[in-house]
Amino acid sequence: MSFKIIIFGVRDSEIELFQQLKPKSFELKLISDNLTHENVALTAGYDGVLLRANNLADAHNLNQMKSYGIRYIFTRTVGYNHIDLNQAQQNGQVVAYVPSYSPYAVADLAFSLGIMQARLLPTAIANSAQGDFRINGDSLTTEFQNMTVGIIGTGKIGQAEARLWQAVGARVLACDFHPKAELAGLVSYVPQADLLAQADVVSLHIPYTQGKNDNIFAQTELAQMKANAVLVNTSRAEITGEEAILDAVENHHIKAFATDVIKNEAAYFGKEIGSTDGTVGRMQALYPRVVVTPHLGSFTNEALNDMITTSFLNFEHALADDFDDNFLVKPNLSKV
Repeated sequence: MSFKIIIFGVRDSEIELFQQLKPKSFELKLISDNLTHENVALTAGYDGVLLRANNLADAHNLNQMKSYGIRYIFTRTVGYNHIDLNQAQQNGQVVAYVPSYSPYAVADLAFSLGIMQARLLPTAIANSAQGDFRINGDSLTTEFQNMTVGIIGTGKIGQAEARLWQAVGARVLACDFHPKAELAGLVSYVPQADLLAQADVVSLHIPYTQGKNDNIFAQTELAQMKANAVLVNTSRAEITGEEAILDAVENHHIKAFATDVIKNEAAYFGKEIGSTDGTVGRMQALYPRVVVTPHLGSFTNEALNDMITTSFLNFEHALADDFDDNFLVKPNLSKV
C-alpha cells in the first residue's frame, strides 16, 4: 500500500524533480498554492503533508488535519516558524524539517546582492532603462579587494558567503556567539559594534526564533553602520526592524538595502500584486536603492535536490519510527 503525501507550494519547475526523487512506495499530490485556511480540506485522505515557507500550519490547520487522521506534517525548509510546534505536540503529530541544504544557494544570492548594491548596479540599470545614461557621484565605489564585509551569523550559509568574499580579495569580519574554527585565517571575529562601524557590506545570516530575537537589527544597529554601507538580509525579515531600515535608506544613513525576505511574505510572494502600500509599498518606492527578491535564495538545482531528498528520507525514517535530529516533534507513534 502506497504512502500518500500532499505537497503544497510546488512551483512548475519543481514538478519533474519531485517525481524523479520520490520513493516508489510514495504517491504524491502536488499543489501549486500554499496551504491556507481556505484549502486545508485538500489534505483529507492523505497520510502526510509537506510544506515550505509561507504555508500555514497554525493550530486551526493542524487540528483540521488531525481530524483527517494526518500525523505527519513536514516542511522542506530550514525555517519552521510557519508550523505551530506546540499544537502539533498536543495533537501527537510528527514534525520534521530540513536542517541544511547546499549552503551556497543562499550564500550566492547574498554575495550577488551585496555586489549589486555596493556598485549601485540596480540604480544604473534602472536609469539606463529610462534613458538616463549619466554617472552621478553616488556611483563611485571601492573595489572589492579594498572592501570590508561583515557577516553576522556564521553558520553554514554565513561561512559560504565569507569564503566568496574572501575569494575576491575583500577583508571579512564576522560576528557570532560561537566562532567557527574552520574560518580561522579567513575571517576576523569582532564585536558586532566594531563590525558595523567598519563594514562596507553587512550581510545577515541570523536564524529567527519567534518571540526571542524579533527586530534585533533595527535603529541602534543601523546607527552604527557607515553612511556608505549596504545591508543585505537573506535570513528572516522578522529579525529586523523593516521601517527603521527604510528610514535609514531614505535619509541616506546607509547607502542601500537588499533583501530576499519580508514580513508577512505569504501576502505577497508567489503573487503578482502590482504597486501596493504599507511597508512593501515603501520598498517599491525606494527602488532601486532598496531591492527585494521573492525568497528565491534556496531556488537552485542543488538546494532543491537536497531539500526534496531530505524530506522524503524524513518520511521514510518516520514510518520506521527512526526519529533523528531532523524531527522537531517526534512522539512515540506506531508504524503506519
